[in-house]
Amino acid sequence: MKSFFLEKGVKLSVKTYSVTALSYMALGLFSSLIIGLIIQTIGEQLGWSYFVDMGTLAMGLMGPAIGAAIAYGLHAPPLIMFSAVISGEAGAELGGPAGAFLAVLISVELGKLVSKETKLDIIVTPFVTIGTGFTIAYFLGPIINTGLLGFGELIMWATDQQPFIMGILVAVLMGLALTAPISAAAIAIMIDLEGIAAGAAAVGCAAQMVGFAVSSYRENGVSGLFALGIGTSMLQVPNIVKNPLILIPPTVAGAVLAPLSTMVFLLENNAAGAGMGTSGFVGQIMTFSVMGFTPYVLWSILLLHVVGPALISLFLSEWMRKQNWIKLGDMKLDQG
Repeated sequence: MKSFFLEKGVKLSVKTYSVTALSYMALGLFSSLIIGLIIQTIGEQLGWSYFVDMGTLAMGLMGPAIGAAIAYGLHAPPLIMFSAVISGEAGAELGGPAGAFLAVLISVELGKLVSKETKLDIIVTPFVTIGTGFTIAYFLGPIINTGLLGFGELIMWATDQQPFIMGILVAVLMGLALTAPISAAAIAIMIDLEGIAAGAAAVGCAAQMVGFAVSSYRENGVSGLFALGIGTSMLQVPNIVKNPLILIPPTVAGAVLAPLSTMVFLLENNAAGAGMGTSGFVGQIMTFSVMGFTPYVLWSILLLHVVGPALISLFLSEWMRKQNWIKLGDMKLDQG
């Protein structure tokens, strides 16, 4: 059985599924939802409907992009790769990015097992791949969605706490959601997060992105700085699986800065910007949209969304490197 699996390119290993597959899932997400939102935001701010339409299209194709990316990363044969596009869409529609990941991962691996095993390969292989992907999405998608709703309720509970505690809880939870293979933006919109709580969420999300971008600069250089800083911190998920300690610097940065946002600077945001961090600067643009473009708001954003997270994360990550808790290469991105 083991030799058959290896012959078919199915490697039953934690590294394959928790690192390689997640790495390519993040690339698929960046190539659709994240870049699409950036393009859409540019179009909305400049009044260019052409860019708005382009970005909206890219965002809507998140599922297929994740499907193609994971299939490519797992070295799937052509028929499986093309079919995985449909598995990805089914998973995304019923369970978001996490649903797409599960649907594609399982459907691709089962597709490999039947690939070229019959004379009707051109029918059997895509049927098994698509059928598996849709079945996984159909049964597990609602469960994943229920989990997201539960997480949303936890965020809503956090917003009811007094400002100091609320700031820390919302920033940490939303920041972790942004970096995890779920959609912080979708959660913020789903629960209609707004006001001071949305401002704290934006701080926590920005801390994850800027924190990872700065603390991993020595490994990833300028390209990583932009990919993480204005793209998505989700690119670090495979590295987090290998060394969860790298999550500490950006998470602490968000927890430290959030109370300043809720009690001192009183930054506000809306549901569209609360879960975006610095991705395409959507979080910052939405802050200006809610509070107005003033020198006070500008300097507050620079301090809490950019400079603060960068300094705190860099200091903590360097200290952790000296303790040998973070080693060179622990935050290296596989940028395909």
